[in-house]
Amino acid sequence: MAKNRRGKGRKRQKRMASFDTDTQIPPLQTGEDLAFSKAMELVYGSALLMAMHAAIDLGVFDILASAGPEAKLSAADIAAKMPTENPEAPAMLDRICTLLVHDCVLDYAISIPKCAFADTNWLYCLNPVSEYFVRNQDGVSLAPILTLIQDNVDMDTWSRLKDAVLEGGVPFHRVQGMDAYYKYLGEDARLSQIFNTAMSNHTTIIVKTFLENYDGFEKVKQVVDVGGGIGAALSLITSEYPQIKGINFDLPHVIDCAPRYPRVKHVAGDMFESVPKGDVIILKWILRDWGDEQCLKLLKNCYDALPKDGRVIVMDQFLPIKPGAAGKSSFLLDTLLMTQNLGGKQRKPDEFSRLAREAGFTYSLSDQHFVLDIWVIEFRKISNHEYRSH
Repeated sequence: MAKNRRGKGRKRQKRMASFDTDTQIPPLQTGEDLAFSKAMELVYGSALLMAMHAAIDLGVFDILASAGPEAKLSAADIAAKMPTENPEAPAMLDRICTLLVHDCVLDYAISIPKCAFADTNWLYCLNPVSEYFVRNQDGVSLAPILTLIQDNVDMDTWSRLKDAVLEGGVPFHRVQGMDAYYKYLGEDARLSQIFNTAMSNHTTIIVKTFLENYDGFEKVKQVVDVGGGIGAALSLITSEYPQIKGINFDLPHVIDCAPRYPRVKHVAGDMFESVPKGDVIILKWILRDWGDEQCLKLLKNCYDALPKDGRVIVMDQFLPIKPGAAGKSSFLLDTLLMTQNLGGKQRKPDEFSRLAREAGFTYSLSDQHFVLDIWVIEFRKISNHEYRSH
């Protein structure tokens, strides 16, 4: 019988290591210590997301931003900007901010007291990561999308992931009784508003950066954004290219909430039935939500709606061929998608290529642009492709 690798069959090597009493940092971890430390990070991992959520709700990042680019604030300084009389608030904030420092979300400096017997203070400031959770010059940030993912409706879904693996189905359907996340949004006005805000903020960040490096709209007259939400992408595109008219296409409950933009027409409908005609069609974060069969149905509808030289601009993440730090967010999102819609998943480059080819489009690596963790891919319509609608 094989002996347990951590049981009696294994002698633990005795180790003596010095402890730095000034920094109170333990000695460099190697081997088993490092593995155990990583295991314990996973045990307590939910604390980081909850701390991030609390920091956003409390306005910690906004308070640090309003203090100025060079400012560093203590937890007491941050608490003083909040509507609280809780004497424990500074100490609690200090612990939250310290955790965020250790996960590289905040930066810090140490304030050395003049009195030898006084405690040192940590002073906190934003860094490039936390700046994404502060409203930028366009009034948008990633805070709403974190709030969406931490909402109770989304969190409850995870409790049924094990059941879905063993018995089939979609965790969201098991919890809410609806077979698609987007159908539920049509019934829950509160969550729908959170979702629309989150998608609009994310889209503004991505598309504005994309437009700074893309010149493919110069000769385009009409752009259709399928699943365009409340119209954030087209508002930016039509502002940058005045000759373009935009059609923002989404479900009726989304279009009902969309504000008016110059040269943008909001149209309600079902993308699996038909798509409005245009020179260019945008699919941002759409294909990831559906299985291959539904994606092909949508792409063929796009094919029918495009002229002979038309294009579909796909904005999505690639699933890396091999796991690694650079692709971690894509693997995280892939697991999230598995809980929400039947067939929803991240895809590898060759899977996108196959979908494009089967729907009547060309796809090549030269048509790719990488923007803030998102791949922007052009599917170009093959004019002589023999495709018959059915």
